[in-house]
Amino acid sequence: MIALLLALGSSVAYGCADFLGGLGARKAHVLRTVLVAAPASLVVELLLWPFLGASFGTGVLVWGAASGVASAAAFVLLYRTLAIGPMNVLSPVTALVSAMLPAGVGLLQGEHLGAAGLLGLPLALVAVVLVSAGHGAGSARPSRTALLLALGAGAAIALQLVFLHQAPSDSGVAPLIVGRAVSSAVTLAAAVAMFRRLGPERPAYAMSAAAGVLDSVANLLFLLAARGGDLAVVAVITALYPAGTVLLARGVLAERIHRGQLVGLGTAAVAVGLLALT
Repeated sequence: MIALLLALGSSVAYGCADFLGGLGARKAHVLRTVLVAAPASLVVELLLWPFLGASFGTGVLVWGAASGVASAAAFVLLYRTLAIGPMNVLSPVTALVSAMLPAGVGLLQGEHLGAAGLLGLPLALVAVVLVSAGHGAGSARPSRTALLLALGAGAAIALQLVFLHQAPSDSGVAPLIVGRAVSSAVTLAAAVAMFRRLGPERPAYAMSAAAGVLDSVANLLFLLAARGGDLAVVAVITALYPAGTVLLARGVLAERIHRGQLVGLGTAAVAVGLLALT
């Protein structure tokens, strides 16, 4: 139950981070947004070090670095995907891929679900799609580039979660610190290489930094949840993050929550209840 609650918290934090990151990427080049978000996230993880501890063994360095590369790719691809849209088509694609790949890895590694879990897992995947899809999702057709970006973002998020899960469970926040340091370095290198293409627009500093902080919180909650529960369940619950984005858009931007999304929120509640029984 604790792992489930942590995964839900991670989902909410990811949803809020994506909302802010997507808005920030509309105001300036996506790399400018990530250049603020990634270091802000690293600062949070360094502040957590004295409280949660950190052990930097070989396994931590390898898996942490791998998660950092995946995280940098996820930042750029996801924020770019959300910036060009249409969100109501691309968000379900990204969320579904980010849920299915870690869930598949968990099951292949020998995790077993009870009867309630076997019903709750596919229900949660359905909820991911319903919550992510806005009004008129069937009529909007994304470009091939946008669809590839969404698939790539989902795969990068999934790999980041899988790599974090593979790090030793007694390493504290070390995998997060290594991962974020690597992702910050990769992002900086990409920004330097593409400096002339970044444009003159300044990033929304506060919004981008807040997105980074929330992403760090989400990563921490996921890591704690995955250490205490099954990856298949934790990953799918975490992938409900579009619900947080939808609710925040409703509260901040007064966007309408459509009928399908309401059904998705209800389905998510049922799925979470079934997975809790597991």
